[in-house]
Amino acid sequence: MREYSAPANRSVADDENMADVVWANAERFGDVVSFRRQVDGSWLDVTAREFAAQVLAVAKGMVEAGIGKGDRVGLMAKTRYEWTLLDFAIWAAGAVTVPIYETSSAEQVHWILSDSGAKAVVVETAAHKATLDEVRGRLPELAHAWQIEGEPGAVAELTALGADLADDRVHDRRRSVKADELATIVYTSGTTGRPKGVELTHRNLLAEVRADIDAFPQLMEQGNSLLVFLPLAHILARAIAVTALTARVTLGHSSDVKELVADLGTFRPTFVVAVPRVFEKVYNGAKLKAHTEGKGKIFDVAEATAVAYSEALDAGGPGLGLRLKHAVFDKLVYAKLRAALGGRCTAAVSGGAPLGARLAHFFRGIGVPVFEGYGLTETSAAACVNTEHGFRVGTVGRPVNGTSVRVAEDGEVLLKGDIVFRGYWKNEQATEESLEDGWFRTGDLGELDDEGFLKITGRKKEIIVTAGGKNVAPSGLEDALKAKPLISQAMVVGDRRPFIGVLVTIDEEFFPTWKEQHGKPADATVADLVDDPDLRTAVQEAVNEANRQVSQAEAIKKFTILPRDFSEADGEITPSLKLKRNVVSKNHAGDIEALYAK
Repeated sequence: MREYSAPANRSVADDENMADVVWANAERFGDVVSFRRQVDGSWLDVTAREFAAQVLAVAKGMVEAGIGKGDRVGLMAKTRYEWTLLDFAIWAAGAVTVPIYETSSAEQVHWILSDSGAKAVVVETAAHKATLDEVRGRLPELAHAWQIEGEPGAVAELTALGADLADDRVHDRRRSVKADELATIVYTSGTTGRPKGVELTHRNLLAEVRADIDAFPQLMEQGNSLLVFLPLAHILARAIAVTALTARVTLGHSSDVKELVADLGTFRPTFVVAVPRVFEKVYNGAKLKAHTEGKGKIFDVAEATAVAYSEALDAGGPGLGLRLKHAVFDKLVYAKLRAALGGRCTAAVSGGAPLGARLAHFFRGIGVPVFEGYGLTETSAAACVNTEHGFRVGTVGRPVNGTSVRVAEDGEVLLKGDIVFRGYWKNEQATEESLEDGWFRTGDLGELDDEGFLKITGRKKEIIVTAGGKNVAPSGLEDALKAKPLISQAMVVGDRRPFIGVLVTIDEEFFPTWKEQHGKPADATVADLVDDPDLRTAVQEAVNEANRQVSQAEAIKKFTILPRDFSEADGEITPSLKLKRNVVSKNHAGDIEALYAK
C-alpha cells in the first residue's frame, strides 16, 4: 500500500458557504469584470457588483415563491450565463442545486427530480419544458417550473416576483447556511445502473475551489479569462467556473460546440478546460487541414519537433539544434494552432478521461501545456492534477492541497480530504460500500510513485479476464484507438473469451474526408463500407499501434466496424461520453458473438 498527502494551505471555516464569494467580490472588487456575456453576437461585460445584484434579485423571487432552506431545485440548461446566475441564486436562497444534463430523456429527468425530491426546476427551452411535462404528473413534490427562454423568462419572472421582498430576507437566509450543509446533489453518469445522487456540501466545494487556486496561481489571476463550454451539469466545468469567479477571472460561456472556434476567436481566453476528446479534435483537425492543403509534410515534421521538444524538457532540456528548429516551427505552425484557441491561450486543463502521452507532449511542445487531472463527482472534481511546477506526462499529477491518495494492495485508488463527498442521497448501502474511515473507494486502478504522481491504469469493474486467465484493462487500448481521427468510439470485449476483440465506430466528421482521400463514393455511409478493404486496413493499422503498448496475451486479435456510432439516445454513452458497457453489450450482442463465431 502506498500513500501520499498534500497539506491544505487554507481551511474552510464552519460558517462559510458558496454564496459568500458573490458579495465578497461585489463589496471589495465591485468594478471587476466577472463575466463577459454573449448577447446577439457581442460580449457584454458584467461586473461583480452587477452580478451580485442579479443573484439577489433572482434569489428573492425564489424565496417569495416558497423555496425554503434545504429545498432542492433542478437546473436543466446548456452552458450559458444564466446557468451560473441561477446556481448562485439557489445557494443565496439557502437551497440545493440539482443539475440535469440538457440532453436528458423524460425518464432521466423524472428519476433525478423524483429521487431528489425537487420542489422546483428551471429548464432552458420549450423542448425541455415539453420533456418535463411528460413526467410532471408523477412529480407530486414539484411545485414550480420556470423556463429561461421565452417571455418573460425565468430570470425576469423571478426578479419581478421578488421585487417587493426585503433584501435582508435573502441575506439572513444565505448567512444561515453552514459549511457542512448540502450545496448540491450531482447525479452520476449511471454507467453501471441508475444514476446515484452525490451529496456535495459547501465545504466540499469550497475546499475544491481553494485547492484549484493553489494549483494554478498563474492561471487563476485577476484579469485572466476562461471560456467554459463543457456542460455545467458536469462537476469539472462547474468547479472550474466557480473557482474562476472566486479568483476574479473573467468568465464566458459557450453553449454551441459548432460555434466554439468562433467564440474562442472573439472571447480570446487565457486558458480553457476540456475533456481529451476536444484536444484530439483540435489536433486531428489541424493535421487534416494541413494535409488537405498540401502542407502535410511540414505539419508532420513540426509535430515531431513539438513532441521531441516537450520530451526534452523532462530530460535535461532541449539542445541548441532542437531549440532552433522549434523556434522556426513556432512561427510557421504553432502560432497558427494557438490562434485557433483565441491567440492568448497559455494553458489548458483536461479531465474526465486519459489524455495520452503523445497528445500531452504535442500541446506542451506548441506552447499550450495541458494540465491533466483526475477526479470524480464524488471528489468535487479534481483530486489530483498536473501543474506548472509539478508536471509529469503520463500521470494525472499529484493530489491537490488538502487531499490524500492511497493505492491499496489490490491497486484500487482511495482518496481522502475535504473535497470528498459525504454520501449518496438516500442510498446508505452505496455510501457504506464507497466510504470507509473517510477514504473514498474510487473503483479506479492506479500506480503512485515516490513523488506523489498518480497514474490511472484502469477501472476495477471493467477488468476483463480472458478464458486463459489474463487480466486486461480495456481503457488503455480504447483510448489509443480513439486518439485516431477516423475512430469515434471503441469498446474492448473478451471477458471469459479466448481472446480480446473490439467494437469500433467511425467518426462521422472525419469520414467524408477519408472517403475523398480513398476514392469512395461521397454518398456511401459507414454501413455501406463496414467490410471495405481500405477502411478495414485503416482500422487494423490503428489496432496494431494500440497493441504495441500491451503484451501479446492482452492484444486485440479481431475487430468489428459497427454501422453506426454509439449514441446517448440509445443509452450507450453518457452526456460526458463515457461508455455504458452493459448497454453496448446488450445492443450489440450479435456483433460480439460474431467476433467469436469461429
